[in-house]
Amino acid sequence: MSLSEITARIAKAEAEHGRSPGSVTLIAVSKVQPLDRVQAVLDQGHRVFGENYVQEAQGKWPAFRDSYGAVQVHMIGPLQTNKAKVAVDLFDAIHTVDRPSLAQKLASLAQSRGTCPQLFVQVNTGAEPQKAGVLPDDLDTFLTDCAKLDLPIHGLMCIPPESEDAAPHFAMLAKMAKDHGLSGLSMGMSSDFESAIAHGATHIRVGSAIFGARDYSSR
Repeated sequence: MSLSEITARIAKAEAEHGRSPGSVTLIAVSKVQPLDRVQAVLDQGHRVFGENYVQEAQGKWPAFRDSYGAVQVHMIGPLQTNKAKVAVDLFDAIHTVDRPSLAQKLASLAQSRGTCPQLFVQVNTGAEPQKAGVLPDDLDTFLTDCAKLDLPIHGLMCIPPESEDAAPHFAMLAKMAKDHGLSGLSMGMSSDFESAIAHGATHIRVGSAIFGARDYSSR
């Protein structure tokens, strides 16, 4: 599938569900992709990308930004607290704020820098023990603590369980965001992004459908 096919499907879903044209941001997930594939997507004019690993992004995006100008790079993988300083300098958005220690570190960095990337709290909507994210029952307290830290939270993010219908998880996340007055909804991937758009997604994350299959053996 091509970038143009994905963007056409996004536009169709926006229209079908009463969304404004361009209201959904496509994050092209370029983690563990060869540089030539990433460059091909850049050459097509796309300018919003997602990465899972700080070190990989460090080695990739400064040079691309020098060549292509303003490119947004979003952190969509787990973020270690000891890499937060590098992350806030490198990424335009961090979608995986998932624990108090990371929130405290990001708040400290935001105060010292005077700026902060756009932040999303990752919610473990399926309460999966192996998955990162704030549990739904703990979200109220977590967001209250972020507010006490003056940490600006833009929205919520989720990765539904692979074995379940994603739609109820998208609906849950949308309701939680609305209840807390948050406008950002980072949800939906290659297999379910149209459903996510139907439930209000503002950011969707699509990787292999744009770039092709990843080869993790090269890491």
